[in-house]
Amino acid sequence: MKLKREISIKIKEFLSKKIVLISGPRQVGKTFITKNFLSTSYVYLNYDDEDDRKMIQDKSWPRDVGLIIFDELHKKDKWKTWLKSIFDKEGINPNIIVTGSARMEVFKKGGDSLAGRHFHVRLHPLSIKEYGHGPKKKIIERMMLLGSFPEPLLSGDMKDSKLWRKSHLERIIKEDLLDLERVNELKKIEILVQLLSERVGGAINHASLARDLEVSSHTIKHWLQILENLYVIFKVTPLSKNIAKSILKAPKYYFYDTGRVRGDDGAKLENIVACHLIKRNHYLEDIEGEKLELFYIRDKEKREVDFAIERDFKLEKLIEVKMSDDNRSKPLKYFTDKLNPKESIQIVFNIKQDKQYQEIKIKDLTTFLFNLET
Repeated sequence: MKLKREISIKIKEFLSKKIVLISGPRQVGKTFITKNFLSTSYVYLNYDDEDDRKMIQDKSWPRDVGLIIFDELHKKDKWKTWLKSIFDKEGINPNIIVTGSARMEVFKKGGDSLAGRHFHVRLHPLSIKEYGHGPKKKIIERMMLLGSFPEPLLSGDMKDSKLWRKSHLERIIKEDLLDLERVNELKKIEILVQLLSERVGGAINHASLARDLEVSSHTIKHWLQILENLYVIFKVTPLSKNIAKSILKAPKYYFYDTGRVRGDDGAKLENIVACHLIKRNHYLEDIEGEKLELFYIRDKEKREVDFAIERDFKLEKLIEVKMSDDNRSKPLKYFTDKLNPKESIQIVFNIKQDKQYQEIKIKDLTTFLFNLET
């Protein structure tokens, strides 16, 4: 099955100008996209491989190919300084891609800056449009069951999906995490992931998690940041600007891998929407240079809207997610009147027909996700 990865076209354009750094979750398809979509001739060098590492150290890779792919290069001491010297002496002939499974704040650590010499692109799991095989509603149901990482989604097998997910987390915690820093209580971090998977869509109380795991709140916050850095989870904070009664400061956490969510179908659906929205935000930031932020809204009267998006510091969208209720959400109406966003949308998975109540649109969820820029 051939997947559509439209971002590969943009990466190709960037390659003709500068080094391209691609970060994203482990096994999201970074190596696949670089090998299959970007050049007919390439050399792939993984810093974890002994022979490849020697070739990197000696700078002895062939220059008569279209592309050099350096994987896990951030594990090399002062790799940025090393890469800067390559770019300054040789330019981008051949083109250069660096890939890694950590967030850019970690991925760019060490050495002098690559400022002015690189583009950074974040690769995400598959969107409904990228998978694109069969009715859109069936794709969402498949993602709710298997997640949206390429391997389990394409396998279509629940048993294979579970085995993949177990191995995936073990490698992140036992390999990638220890590459970042020394952490002794790996089992507790695994338990933290499990606890988060049961609380998707709800505000997270650090003190409660700390009690459950018998560690300090500071430790919980540190571990959550590590899981963010390794693209296991992403954080959505509450929007407080212009909401005088908004007192909830607790964040929500969603998984890049929806298949890890242990909640009901409503929680899984909300996680899928969150993944599509953060993917769209990162795409517009990395490719178009826009500035976007993803929030949720809740005030002390417990009125809540699932997602709010700011674009260039202006409220672009309010989005409420429903499994089947196509009656206009009262909290969405309240915050629409109060905040005057550019667009207010209630997206519904099981809907017969789109509707509109004054400024609030009620739309088919699958079509809305399909049409997002990703």
